[in-house]
Amino acid sequence: MKKIATPVNQNNMIDGHFGHCEYYSVFTISDTNEIIKEETIKSEQGCGCKSNIATVLADKGVSIMLAGGIGNGAINVLNRSGIDVVRGCSGISEQVVKEYIAGQITDSGESCAQHENHHSEGHQCSH
Repeated sequence: MKKIATPVNQNNMIDGHFGHCEYYSVFTISDTNEIIKEETIKSEQGCGCKSNIATVLADKGVSIMLAGGIGNGAINVLNRSGIDVVRGCSGISEQVVKEYIAGQITDSGESCAQHENHHSEGHQCSH
């Protein structure tokens, strides 16, 4: 079994900015690639690279983060906790997880560059 996390907003959509999501959905995936459980973890809000969310998710057994916009700092923190990051995801969280499991989603290769230079509230990622 493996666990996949997504940063989501109140509409259960993958949040376009990792550090501003409302909560994280954690999906437990069976050996036959079926979602067998979903749980939510409230987000601390703010910079993903400075929160302890990577440790919390790693302690839950998460090994993959399907994210929209995310900065390199947050990616590095997640990677150090043993969590691989797939960038550029969008859509309904559960559907994105199903598409990832089916091999239909790959990393966009784009990080949120603006986040690297300023950590103010309300900035937008450009993709």
